[in-house]
Amino acid sequence: MIGDKLSKALSNQVNAEYYSAYLYLAMSACMDRAGFHGAANWLFVQAQEEMAHGTHMYQYILERGAMPALKNVEAPDAAYGNLKEVYEKVCAHERHVTELINEIATIAMKENDHAGYNFISWFVNEQVEEESTADKILTKIKYIGDNPDMLYNLDNDLAARVFVNPFSSAAT
Repeated sequence: MIGDKLSKALSNQVNAEYYSAYLYLAMSACMDRAGFHGAANWLFVQAQEEMAHGTHMYQYILERGAMPALKNVEAPDAAYGNLKEVYEKVCAHERHVTELINEIATIAMKENDHAGYNFISWFVNEQVEEESTADKILTKIKYIGDNPDMLYNLDNDLAARVFVNPFSSAAT
């Protein structure tokens, strides 16, 4: 059985992951309307990934014998500015999510919940990748500046991303 504190923290993270999905959906829509269809795709795939993360956490809470405490998902902003501003916000958001995940790992360690720590460790490692990927895209955007040919190429690169559920073979 999972402890109340860890169960609550994971439930809060389920909500945070679903908020992240909404945030990336809103950003995707803005980039689509701005003509950056590749960035819109990248952000849409990111939203799908966040939903998968939240759902996996939800299922884990149930598997450990607790009841997920679901909350309202806050509506994100509807406007995000240009491509650079969007990815600056993506980077900042991923750093925030890393802090949340690290707090859950700390709770699992303090509660001596080895299964919980093992579970959340996957997300700790995932956040390293999330931050790195977003930072690399932002670095490219800063390098490119307003060069339309290079922006076009970057947008095409971002269009190639596809969603692969990292939990599709998981039992939960």
